Amino acid sequence: MKEGIHPEYYQATVTCNCGNTFVTGSTKKEIHVEVCSKCHSFYTGQQKTARADGRIDKFNKKYGVK
Repeated sequence: MKEGIHPEYYQATVTCNCGNTFVTGSTKKEIHVEVCSKCHSFYTGQQKTARADGRIDKFNKKYGVK
């Protein structure tokens, strides 16, 4: 690496709005985020899945499809 052209690299503490903290490498010393893997709905399994059952049944009844 060339001297003097690269930013300083730190062990950064990442803090989420939910209170979770973890350490990672970054050019910043502290990072604040709104969502993390502990509170994001995709990772917690609480995401809403699109349910189209009622619309499919309605279509099948309307057009006589079984």
